[in-house]
Amino acid sequence: MTQPTAQYTVPKHIISAATIVVNEKNELLLIKGPRRGWEMPGGQVEEGESLEAAAIRETKEESGIDIEIVRFCGVFQNVERSICNTLFLAKPVGGVCTTSPESLEVGFFPIEDALEKVTVSNFRERIERCLDHDNKAFYVAF
Repeated sequence: MTQPTAQYTVPKHIISAATIVVNEKNELLLIKGPRRGWEMPGGQVEEGESLEAAAIRETKEESGIDIEIVRFCGVFQNVERSICNTLFLAKPVGGVCTTSPESLEVGFFPIEDALEKVTVSNFRERIERCLDHDNKAFYVAF
């Protein structure tokens, strides 16, 4: 007698890493993407890549800016779409603002101006939580 085989589906989750990059003038780095408008740089973590390495790579690819991670901030999880977005606070250490296929515009903006440019409210909340130095690491499911 053979045992029935259980049906097992491999989970399909997306893990991404984004950075909140603040320069010495207290300005925030933003990219203007073709779909969502102004946002922080970031993207999917590749197989065999650490979260930090992905954040550094994505920031360079999308903005031209080299960064140093300052601290891990937290995670926003889109439960319905199976996406976990990890967030890091970072500082620029080199590079020049450069557009890419993923960024129509790139620049550093005073924080208040930057927050006004970000129209996806969830993205604005992510930035604000990362900029709150009193805030411990967070996890937000939505």
